[in-house]
Amino acid sequence: MPRFAPLAALSFALIAAAPATDWSQIARPTAKGAYVFGNPAARVKLIEYGSYTCSHCADFANESAPVLKGQMIRSGKVSLEYRHLIRDPADLGAAILARCAGPRGFGAAHAMVFATQKTWLPKVAAYAEAHPDVATKPLVVQARAFADAGGLTAAMRARGLSLPQVNACFADKAGVDRITAMTGDAPIEVNSTPTFYLDGVLQPAGGWSTLEPVLRAKGAR
Repeated sequence: MPRFAPLAALSFALIAAAPATDWSQIARPTAKGAYVFGNPAARVKLIEYGSYTCSHCADFANESAPVLKGQMIRSGKVSLEYRHLIRDPADLGAAILARCAGPRGFGAAHAMVFATQKTWLPKVAAYAEAHPDVATKPLVVQARAFADAGGLTAAMRARGLSLPQVNACFADKAGVDRITAMTGDAPIEVNSTPTFYLDGVLQPAGGWSTLEPVLRAKGAR
């Protein structure tokens, strides 16, 4: 017994010292194309229908990040499923680019799109005003034009995406259809962004200041 005690003690020490999973770094795609941030077995499950061209969605993403992502999701107590509710071609372009980063890069790309919205969205508006003919183009062509004009394509290339990768993502009809299908599949009561469901229950309209106390009442920490 004494002969094996040190080995057993060492094994226990290694197990005890193993770092806890940082669930905020985990993003997994669902069968329908949404992305789930965090522990899939989290007790508290939040679903967001959002849009990259929605200012309230950007406010929520930026204001909630330190606590929602940095604490609640990171701890494994909360998961956040993000579903696209596409409002316009610029939104679609941003969604295609963010998802082009794949499961490993989607979380950072998603955060970047919202964090820089006040920079790239005015460029998109200026481009649309200067090139009214773009509205006559196919939806994906418009989406690519706005992504390029807003600087999002360049931003994603700076993060490691190659031009052939970007081109392939915009040419991926099945991938684009998966994004737009989320809008068509949304429940009838989802008619604005952001819209939240907490543990399957539709939440009153509001931002992070409204949702945080509800999450805490559910035990989110």
